[in-house]
Amino acid sequence: MLESELERRFVEYVKAHGGIAYKWTSPGRRGVPDRIVVLPGHVLFVELKTETGQLTPWQIREHQRLMALGHTVLVIRRESEFVCVL
Repeated sequence: MLESELERRFVEYVKAHGGIAYKWTSPGRRGVPDRIVVLPGHVLFVELKTETGQLTPWQIREHQRLMALGHTVLVIRRESEFVCVL
């Protein structure tokens, strides 16, 4: 499955469970996760990758920064992992 298809399905899944999956782009800041997910009671960050997709050094750095601040960052590679956000 292409990453774009995985991302589309993920957004639908979050919406179906009462949440919002904002697309996150940050000009001048490489490596931010693909989505900011807002669900009742919590917010988390999600990077969507194909089964073989690799995180870039920038993504690893940004994920570590967010986690150091106490936030949850998930890397999702398949639909069966969508339940991790709930």
